[in-house]
Amino acid sequence: MDFKEIGKQNSDRDTLYFNAFTEDLFSWDNDLDGDIDRKLKLNSESHFFDGLAELEMDNRIRPLLQRYVDFDFRIDTDNWFIRFFRPDEPDQNIKVSRGEENIFVWCFFLAIVQLAMDGAEAYDWVKFIYVDDPISSLDEHNAITVGNHLARFLERKDHEIKTVISSHHSLFFNVMWNEIRRIDRKFVPCLLTKSRQSGELQIAYTGDTPFFHHLALLQDLWHAKETGQVFTHHFHSLRSLLEKSSIFHGYKDFSTCIKREEDDPDSTLYGRLINFLSHGNYSFYDPVEMLPENREHFNKIFSDFLDYYSFNPELLPPAPSQADS
Repeated sequence: MDFKEIGKQNSDRDTLYFNAFTEDLFSWDNDLDGDIDRKLKLNSESHFFDGLAELEMDNRIRPLLQRYVDFDFRIDTDNWFIRFFRPDEPDQNIKVSRGEENIFVWCFFLAIVQLAMDGAEAYDWVKFIYVDDPISSLDEHNAITVGNHLARFLERKDHEIKTVISSHHSLFFNVMWNEIRRIDRKFVPCLLTKSRQSGELQIAYTGDTPFFHHLALLQDLWHAKETGQVFTHHFHSLRSLLEKSSIFHGYKDFSTCIKREEDDPDSTLYGRLINFLSHGNYSFYDPVEMLPENREHFNKIFSDFLDYYSFNPELLPPAPSQADS
């Protein structure tokens, strides 16, 4: 809010926001009478939608959205609303979940960020981008994917727009910190804290902050490995497991949890492999079987991880036979 108040001192707008107010620019008309014509309405008075008609926003949003969800959409630029549908039922309007709606708004925002960075006239007023917790109502897989996705935008050097990101979500914070540190080693992680003595807000340096580890992810990966049903998106999950484990044990990078080979003492090979394969455009809704070579890498990294960290074996029951499944 302080950042916003400082911006108001200028008569001209200069900041593109993603926050709770951004989400409020979208509102549902659920067609309570007919229960058929459900649509998401847009606030036509907001500059957020300056390029809606002439810049073909739907074609810019769709490639970003497809990595997260399995529905499609149409934008009515004359009447300022959006209809959603399943690809196999294009004539049936659906109401997407709250989490899916947030993902859609996020991809809408990213499409505008691209336009601003590209120098589009409709968004030439953007000097700052402020991202405030883009992961409400998202599962942890999507929280990590959003972090990786956002980092790809921040890598661009062909513009002068500056970005501020704030979050209270520890996993998202850690993913963003690792990604940004990979882009530029000058960055340091900080937390906004309140002094107990004075009550003043302070920026404090911290190491990587999350302190939790989820076993459900471990079980899912174990089941995939044991049944042989390993898909490309499982590299997202494997990275998530390594991220959480490194955080739990107080390390600064997920590669610390990769077994070191004698000819690769820094785990550079497998660290880069996971970085590369976890950044692909892989979706739960369009599973692609992993290539044999990558499957071998996946199985080795995961098996070595289990050999090193002594998890309760009762968490990892034998995989079901093909007959059982």
